[in-house]
Amino acid sequence: MLTTYDYGSLGREDLQRLTARNTDPNNTIQEVVHDIIQQVQKQGDSILRDYAAKFDKVQLDKLYLDEQDIDELASTIHRDQQRALEIAFQNIHRFHSIQLKRERAVETMPGVKCWREIRPIEKVGLYIPGGSAVLPSTLLMLGIPAKIAGCKEIVVCSPPQANGKINGFVAYCLKLLKINRIYLVGGAQAVAAMAFGTQTIPKVDKIFGPGNQFVTKAKSLIQGLTNCSIDMPAGPSEVLVIADGSATAAFVAADLLAQAEHGVDSQAVLVATSSEIVDRVNAELASQLEVLPRKALAAKAMENSYAVVVANLEEAMQFSNEYAPEHLILETDQWESLTRYISNAGSVFLGHLTPESAGDYASGTNHTLPTSGYARSYSGVSVDSFVKKITFQHINETGLQQIGSTVEILAELEGLQAHKNAISIRKSETN
Repeated sequence: MLTTYDYGSLGREDLQRLTARNTDPNNTIQEVVHDIIQQVQKQGDSILRDYAAKFDKVQLDKLYLDEQDIDELASTIHRDQQRALEIAFQNIHRFHSIQLKRERAVETMPGVKCWREIRPIEKVGLYIPGGSAVLPSTLLMLGIPAKIAGCKEIVVCSPPQANGKINGFVAYCLKLLKINRIYLVGGAQAVAAMAFGTQTIPKVDKIFGPGNQFVTKAKSLIQGLTNCSIDMPAGPSEVLVIADGSATAAFVAADLLAQAEHGVDSQAVLVATSSEIVDRVNAELASQLEVLPRKALAAKAMENSYAVVVANLEEAMQFSNEYAPEHLILETDQWESLTRYISNAGSVFLGHLTPESAGDYASGTNHTLPTSGYARSYSGVSVDSFVKKITFQHINETGLQQIGSTVEILAELEGLQAHKNAISIRKSETN
């Protein structure tokens, strides 16, 4: 089922081809998304209703659900489902709550004190994907750190279902987060609406959330068109599993399929220390795939997936760092000795009993992670993503005398006389 490549036989171009994903070589996606952004900027709410009819197949009387709507929908889910969401909420909150730390002031020289203070981003937009699956877990992953950070306004957008509403699970998460409104907008148009603002949807300062290639492209484009920033390029999901002889083929296959069932543009990669491991995993894939409700989606994603056979775990880590996976699973007894070699990964799952799905839902770590190789330079969402760190400094008379001549010399060598004067005039006044 998985096309297999031998790592030792791969040249530089082969590696680049294998590790590239979700490309748009003819700019087809970019052109579509750019047009959507322009239309939303010009027409606001009216075009959002048109897009709901076109893409979501629903006629909307209003573009949002309020607190009463949310309460009614939240009451439709069973108590065991509510409890599962509550446990996930608690674990995610516990993990993220330690991330908000004050830093101490530093006296860089006598009389010169510098420090940083945290301030929340005031208005943030959270995009909760819809499509073939609505993800309440993503709302928790984004809403919890936003609340911990203290963001004053949290705007949530998610595609409407066929009945013009959201599901009860998302509604219950809104209640846990004490968010009383959700906007029924999906896709690139939701990103544009939050970036520019419409008659109904507020403009935000930063947009968060994963999505398909259209959503990801919209997020990248709005950074150049507005003063709105984004969390990261978080597109179609991906996993890379490293397996050696100690791995259980059924576990590996389950992990690969867990990623594949996200959607047809997801990717699952197996890096194995022998072709026999690949054969055993392929047999398990065929067996497990047959009973999946989302079999068609997963099967399509597996067509875009592959296996790489390496000589040893050192080569496996080399390929993994080249790929820079969103999710990295180490299905080996030797995981403790391998962690120091990881340089590029969004989130890492260690050992045979740590599936990626635990992190997706309830272990506590955030599942909004960089994809498409962006783990080389981006981190996953955290409380830090929702705050700004502002530097402060205070200089007293002693400090002015200590640092003054240094600043004067540096300003002079750069030819910036006014910079020098700002120091010199103060020195003369305090002597």
